[in-house]
Amino acid sequence: MRLVTKIMSNRYIDSVSLMALSTKANQIEEIDQIIIAMATDMNKEVMANVGLLDEMIAKAASSDLVITMKIQDTAHESEIFEKIDTILEHKEKIESKDTPRTYHMIKEAKEDLEEANLALISVNGHYATREALQALNAGLNVMMFSDNVSVEDEIMLKDLALEKDLLMMGPDCGTAIINNIGLGFANKVRRGNIGIVGASGTGAQEVSVRIHEFGGGISQMLGTGGRDLNPEINGRMMLSGIDMLAKDSETDVIVLISKPTTPEVTEKVISRVKSIDKPVVIWFVGQMVQSSEGNVHFENMSKNAALKAVELAGIDRSLLDLHPLNLPLIKEVKEELKPEQKYIRGLFSGGTLASEAYFITKEKYAQVFSNTAKTKENQIKNLSVSEAHTFIDFGADEYTDGKPHPMIDPSTRLERFRKEAQDPEVAVILLDFVLGYGANEDPVGAFTEEIIKAKAAANEAGRHLEVIGYILGTDLDEQNYQEQLDKLVATGATYASSMQNAALLAREMVEKE
Repeated sequence: MRLVTKIMSNRYIDSVSLMALSTKANQIEEIDQIIIAMATDMNKEVMANVGLLDEMIAKAASSDLVITMKIQDTAHESEIFEKIDTILEHKEKIESKDTPRTYHMIKEAKEDLEEANLALISVNGHYATREALQALNAGLNVMMFSDNVSVEDEIMLKDLALEKDLLMMGPDCGTAIINNIGLGFANKVRRGNIGIVGASGTGAQEVSVRIHEFGGGISQMLGTGGRDLNPEINGRMMLSGIDMLAKDSETDVIVLISKPTTPEVTEKVISRVKSIDKPVVIWFVGQMVQSSEGNVHFENMSKNAALKAVELAGIDRSLLDLHPLNLPLIKEVKEELKPEQKYIRGLFSGGTLASEAYFITKEKYAQVFSNTAKTKENQIKNLSVSEAHTFIDFGADEYTDGKPHPMIDPSTRLERFRKEAQDPEVAVILLDFVLGYGANEDPVGAFTEEIIKAKAAANEAGRHLEVIGYILGTDLDEQNYQEQLDKLVATGATYASSMQNAALLAREMVEKE
């Protein structure tokens, strides 16, 4: 292998597009590893960590686009760069087709497009605050996909937004649906009377698709960014989102989604929703209790939260297919497992999905570990080695350093799947496949061959390997939900109708009598 680099001076492409471009370029046969990115200090550090930094790139300006890759010794550089140029040109051709004019500053765009009311920011975190300030001062709501923004800057931006009566969704806001338009990673769902405020990206996606499945619809889905309910941020945007949906005439029911926070912040949120005259469903991931206090309904899992929301919105529960757990299947799998097969391994592209599976399993078993766990004793000790029941969010920073998000590029998850499938103590492997805008065009297809191989190898070794797959998506998503489902079932894997059901199935299958 040899290192080859190229610098394209003063050529800017946003970070979300660059992740997708790197994924496509990684599929070129002669390339072992490639990064296409802006030459910021943070990106240079990532390149150095994976052995893709040379002296030329080290000296590049942050406004330069760089291509750095390891290629086979027999490969022709010129041919590879031609293929990469084709990928870049295709992206820009698509953009120019839909965009009559390119703007270099938010202020300039706002002056030309007076009707614009929202800016989506996905630049490197070092520049995200500056761009968000421009947008807010121009009277624009903001969704900030970017992360690596300081807590101090987040507080400053959200306070400015509150002063101007604007949304400041983020930083690290992965999903939103505004006036039926999906932003970031989002699914196509019908319009309806249920509003969502979510501090968890795939958690909000999961609840929105379950609401769609149950016949309901979404009025607005507002993201807050993952840190919003941390004590420092103190729920600034969650509270603002509650107030906005309380005033919205098209929203009759409100759903709040977040990972658990401090009792003080929790009480602040609960106090706010008790003061409004609309029913509110709260799903704090990991709080495994169901209860009601006046207009506030606490739910313990994602599907239950969605079901409660559609009931409050006027849908008759008795008319719904609730997909109860397949008890005969659970019994069948338990009988096929060997005594040493005791553990679940969850390999996720969605962080909140990983957290939900972790908490559902932890409700019944003691030895449960995850990189999403907040308690030290349940944190993964070695990111490369699973122990007992292990649930991994491959979208976390420790797995995406220098790599695209697993919703876009499944390669890291695939590698770990092969490893877990060979472990004789593994009984069940749990996988999520996220559809929708921004996600891989064929997420199940990327795994089909490996699932078939893994199950066959386990069978040859005299053991049964249960693979449970959950597809987060709707019949309206562009990846074609039914085709994805057909591919999954064809592998011999078990299909689960929700993340909640997937985790419960896995949990019950490994229970020893």
